[in-house]
Amino acid sequence: MIPSMHDLPLLRDLVAMAVVAVVVVGVLVRLRLPTIAGLILAGAIAGPSGLGVVRDRHSLDTLAEVGVALLLFTVGVEFSLRRLARIARLVVLGGSLQVGLTAVAIVCVAWGLGETLSRAVFFGFVLALSSTAIVLKSLTDRGETDAPHGRFIVGVLIFQDLAAVFMMLVIPALRAPGGEGGGVWIEVTGALARAVAIVAATLLLSRAVVPRVFRFVAAGRSRELFLLTVAAVLAATAWVSSLAGLSMALGAFLAGLMLADTEFRHRALGDIIPFRDLLTSLFFLSLGMMADGGVTLTDPGRVAAAVAALVIGKGGIGMLAAVAMRFPARVAWLAGAGLAQFSEFGFVLLGVGAGVGLADPDEVRVLVAGGVVSMLVTPLVMRAAPHLSAGQVLLRPLERVLGVRGIAEPPPAATAAGIPQGAGGDERRGHVVLVGYGVAGRVVARALADAGVPFLVLELNAETVRVASEAGEPVYCADAAHPEALRHARLPEARALVVLINDPDAVHRIVAAAHVCAPHVPVLLRTRYLADRPDLSALGATEVVVDEVEAGIEVLTRVLRRLGRPPADRAAAVERAHRLLGSRPSGPEPGQDLPDRRGRGTDCLP
Repeated sequence: MIPSMHDLPLLRDLVAMAVVAVVVVGVLVRLRLPTIAGLILAGAIAGPSGLGVVRDRHSLDTLAEVGVALLLFTVGVEFSLRRLARIARLVVLGGSLQVGLTAVAIVCVAWGLGETLSRAVFFGFVLALSSTAIVLKSLTDRGETDAPHGRFIVGVLIFQDLAAVFMMLVIPALRAPGGEGGGVWIEVTGALARAVAIVAATLLLSRAVVPRVFRFVAAGRSRELFLLTVAAVLAATAWVSSLAGLSMALGAFLAGLMLADTEFRHRALGDIIPFRDLLTSLFFLSLGMMADGGVTLTDPGRVAAAVAALVIGKGGIGMLAAVAMRFPARVAWLAGAGLAQFSEFGFVLLGVGAGVGLADPDEVRVLVAGGVVSMLVTPLVMRAAPHLSAGQVLLRPLERVLGVRGIAEPPPAATAAGIPQGAGGDERRGHVVLVGYGVAGRVVARALADAGVPFLVLELNAETVRVASEAGEPVYCADAAHPEALRHARLPEARALVVLINDPDAVHRIVAAAHVCAPHVPVLLRTRYLADRPDLSALGATEVVVDEVEAGIEVLTRVLRRLGRPPADRAAAVERAHRLLGSRPSGPEPGQDLPDRRGRGTDCLP
């Protein structure tokens, strides 16, 4: 189909934005800076306050909204209702704490500065939300969605997206005659009823209707028909959600949840992801175009204050919410860093508030400029946070006050697996220290217990620690990257340190700390990518098990077994694969015992 004259301005703008984005993002990637930051900066350069190469903002914003919807759809597909149920406590308690504390703090400050209660509540709503698109993209790229701080952040973001629905309905009531009283509660009640109805319908369709529809479509073996069906489910759910007063993005997330527990989730992801990545990039570019460079130059003080309130104030409140949920200091620090920015829903709320007279155009421009800057620095802050320990040190006293149980405290039940009471006692020797109590951690722990090998576990997920401790398991809430935790775990007296967590930065920090505290103790760990192995080995890791390599070797072995190859041929093929990848483990051969190399470190013990 040949583009009409009406389409040519949009095509021209897309080409201009693509050229600017390629240049800017290409330079920043070479400087090892995040792609998201480059896209936002490219949008600011191409937008009205920059080179002004984009003229048709409305069409680009529409495409960007579709990109956000696709992003939330894929998040829903990858999440699943079962996984959502597992973090329900984080969604409800963590989200309400973060949103509630942030909104209350802003309301108190604004009211203290002389604002009316309606305007104070409005600004509390606008600034309480964080960017789902930016934060989820950063967590996904870094492989941290399943890390303790990643789970907390995802739970809070889900709650924020639900809260945004109520905020959009309440804001007009704040300006109405009943806005200071009962009118607000009537709006909230109506919003709650509509949201509950939509979620209930989603659960019903996900169980009863959607799987049958996709089985019928899949039987036709048409890729085009399957893709159209996915698009129809996505569009229909988003449309129904918008009719009920919910956001289109939230509807797309619910559509993803409907597919998440079916056998078609991976096929749907494979078809949607290319479109998602393209249109999500347009969303980040459109965010950059919203920045008003003129306001930043003419009123830098207020813009800087808005950025500070978001990055420092809001980040600090996010940390307090995580600590209140009994997460350790490091998890709280990373969670606060991930939630310290403006939200894409914040722009929508600003528009609603400005339309009813709760904010004047000058205030909107300042908040938009500060919000875009906070979004620009978010990927940089999330990358730097794991390497900064100052915030964790400040949070440790509060961690103690709120009762986050550390490694020095024994579990409430009787000691298990041969670990004596008094976790910090000098009597512990010859044990294995496990870091992480997920699926892999539990498998290793059970095998050690069956073999009579004493062990203890350091875990950052407070809920996991609580459940395991009540069962009598020697699991302690501690950050293994800190020498204090390794000292209480008696690492220099241990036979081995086994690291089984999904946080790549934390793995590097743990290996480095262990090498300083107990260089003689072998360190065994897992990592996702083969490219990480040289760095980890250089830091002091004894054996590095690479997920992508071991999965490939396992598949190779099973394929050859299915083909009837004899054991000798299978062993030779595995050896050739290890030699080709340079991934032959450097420690003891399988079947050998771990060396009993106990001793005392220099920086770990008093």
